[in-house]
Amino acid sequence: MPFNSDNFFISRKKMKHFFLCWLLPLAIILSLVTVHASQPLLRNENGLKSAIFLSPAFFPGPGSVENRYYSNIDFPKGHIAIKEFNAEVVDDTGNPIPLYETYLHHWVVIRYYSHASAEAEGHSWDQGLQLSKFIVARNAGICQGNVLGQYYGLGSETRRTSTYVPDPYGLEVGSPSEIPDGHVERWMLNVHAIDTRGVVDRMGCTECRCDLYNVTKDEYGRPLAKDYTGGLYCCYDQTQCRLREGFEDVKRKLYLRYTVKWVDWDDSIVPAKVYIFDVTDSGKRTNSSKENARIGCKVEYGVESCGLAAMDNSGCIDIKRTRLVIPHGGDVIYGVAHQHSGGLGAALYGQDGRILCASLPIYGDGKEVGNEDGYIVGMSTCYPKPGSVKVVDGEVLTFESNYSSTQMHTGVMGLFYLLVADPQPTTVLLNRSPAHETIELSKYSWALALMGVGLVFGIAFGYRRRNDREVGYESLIM
Repeated sequence: MPFNSDNFFISRKKMKHFFLCWLLPLAIILSLVTVHASQPLLRNENGLKSAIFLSPAFFPGPGSVENRYYSNIDFPKGHIAIKEFNAEVVDDTGNPIPLYETYLHHWVVIRYYSHASAEAEGHSWDQGLQLSKFIVARNAGICQGNVLGQYYGLGSETRRTSTYVPDPYGLEVGSPSEIPDGHVERWMLNVHAIDTRGVVDRMGCTECRCDLYNVTKDEYGRPLAKDYTGGLYCCYDQTQCRLREGFEDVKRKLYLRYTVKWVDWDDSIVPAKVYIFDVTDSGKRTNSSKENARIGCKVEYGVESCGLAAMDNSGCIDIKRTRLVIPHGGDVIYGVAHQHSGGLGAALYGQDGRILCASLPIYGDGKEVGNEDGYIVGMSTCYPKPGSVKVVDGEVLTFESNYSSTQMHTGVMGLFYLLVADPQPTTVLLNRSPAHETIELSKYSWALALMGVGLVFGIAFGYRRRNDREVGYESLIM
């Protein structure tokens, strides 16, 4: 079924009955499992430091792709605990750029070590460089090699997705005991942005459909598989998505503006481990560097259209699942999923079927920045009461990612970002200052939330589309 961006937005009239019936109970349930902006986050500002940085400038023109790697970026120095990392695309006057002009496919930040005697690499990184020059200090995730090894990373949802690490936890970096002798710690930034001004199919371009980019080989000149119709291999740096005939506009000078919040490290901070899980992870691994780096975690996948017949008889939901082993357990302190347009939400389950975290997309319904119609502009997050959600060493987790399949999607992602910390004595958690951040639901509401998540997914993923044959996507969180 051809992708038609005009069909992307669902008719609100046709959804009126659905939302009248389900909006209130759905909102009540979601209020139990989602951290909303209206929910107070009480933070200990004593010692919390904050700095705003700009990436090097990039210069997209209409339909062009910028997929740049910048090494040795500006970043806080010393032995610290990162508490928050936020980012957005802005122009040279500091004005935020809407997603329908420049789509932020993703940004990621990676920690690495380089020789102290080496000159600073500056602000450019050829992805083809031999990484033997560097030691990547990846996260605790289980993907092969350095795949999904970043500490932070988001996409279109960046403006409305909380990344704050609650007290007494933090992401420990800059520890002298971890930095190899003769090396220094540095940070690399990857920004993948697609300028969709004047393109013939805005959503097709953001989904990196190969025919719209006229690409048959990847960036290294290798032919693409015949069944590969769209994804990262077709929208690499400096590729061009098809423009409307006669459309012209100027290149723009843009930046990724990122804000880092941190505190100096001390023994009262509990270090958290970063896990990033991929729903495409097959579990296969190889010791050969000559093998495809994505033999296990493929990072992206495609969603086939369910067809008109299926629309009449089901919810047209593409459900992808995988089972993963978490090597080291502890308390789950934060969780969030990453999906692309068409995503309906994702969930991570423990070995006994208990839900660890469910994360749902927030779709925009306007033109203003942060509320762009039809785009995922945020993802709900999980902040369990410390000690209430646990995983054990070697536990087998189930990861489920759900997309609408009313029409084809290419290059979609299903990732889950999880923070896990070693269990702490109850007295440590109880003695936290009241000024520290607490995202603590009452014991009754948290129990209801866990029971209600199944209903949320049943409503969100199971409703019929009988009257919605020209459907797109509506926000599940209004």
